[in-house]
Amino acid sequence: MSISPHTGTYPQPPVLIIGTGLLGASVGLCLRTQGRDVYLVDVSPTVEAIAEDIGAGISVHKRAQERGLESSELAQLLPEAPQLVVVAAPPDVVAHIVIEQLQQWPDATVIDLASVKAPIAQAVLASSTEAHRYVGAHPMAGRERSGPVAARAELFTSRPFVICPHQDSSEESIRIAHHLGAELGSIVTTMDAQEHDRAVARISHVPQVMSSLLASRLQETPLHALSLAGQGLRDTVRIAGSEPTLWTQILAANAEPVRETLHEIRQELDRIICSLENPQVQGARLSIAQMIRDGNAGVARIPGKHGGAPSAFSQIVVLVEDTPGTIAQLLQEIGELGVNIEDLRLEHSPGQPVGMVELSVNPNEHEKLVEDLTNAGWKVVR
Repeated sequence: MSISPHTGTYPQPPVLIIGTGLLGASVGLCLRTQGRDVYLVDVSPTVEAIAEDIGAGISVHKRAQERGLESSELAQLLPEAPQLVVVAAPPDVVAHIVIEQLQQWPDATVIDLASVKAPIAQAVLASSTEAHRYVGAHPMAGRERSGPVAARAELFTSRPFVICPHQDSSEESIRIAHHLGAELGSIVTTMDAQEHDRAVARISHVPQVMSSLLASRLQETPLHALSLAGQGLRDTVRIAGSEPTLWTQILAANAEPVRETLHEIRQELDRIICSLENPQVQGARLSIAQMIRDGNAGVARIPGKHGGAPSAFSQIVVLVEDTPGTIAQLLQEIGELGVNIEDLRLEHSPGQPVGMVELSVNPNEHEKLVEDLTNAGWKVVR
């Protein structure tokens, strides 16, 4: 894996974006803020129109209607041929669209943004003689909401943008892919497609499965029991609200790496279940403790905001009233004290008039910040 800086000049002809959901519309918004001409195509004219309305680019369907042309006649609808086509469509149709766009635009680099890379690259290589102009990419960014209404120009800022060139990708197309990531404000990283798919299986796809499985157990849980839920449950099941159709496609496309990790987890589950069936047996409690310790070790390896381990920061918990503007006031006062917040987490119990703000700060600033906030009238949990 390598990280590459932004070098060279980005191509100036218009950019064509196929698929105007969250990712495609966000790419369009970002490029438009930099004065780029962007054209939008989506299988849904309504979704495409919404993307145009929010400023992500020019709707090809609308342009076709105005000229009395078919939207498939792209060559007549764009002022000049694009040098970059960005495919932000669902995973199960991405390869087909990439191949189609390589044929449509003989001089363009085609980049897809799907979250699985190896199967798409294999399909393109097997079906297109122009595969040297194709580069796979995966912006590691998203939101719980979907569609163009959730799009943001800053969605990719400081987020990893993984480029997965295949063995036949041209240097020019790889360069254009790097420039796209840099224009989006991302941290551009290069990985092998298989390595990428194994990585996202562990950090994204399996967590989705585990979250959904746990949340599914809540369907028949009595409401009075759910009313006791704290932030731990909410944190664990947050991503269980994801879109089923999209995730079915993602998991099916990356089935092998996901399956391998789930087999490993199943072995650990079997071991813990065995320990819990008779926790008095010698070694059972040690097995349970080891599971928790292993989890501690895994969490400690997740990089913090600036790349360091989160455990390097100190935590401060402040009780805040559940009134408009209270959290904003707290953050403003901390900023005026010259303290940088490394991370922030909110916790609120239903029906309670207060919430908790957990702040992660530099350990050297911990005691002084606690003192300053207390003197300012804030309720700091010691």
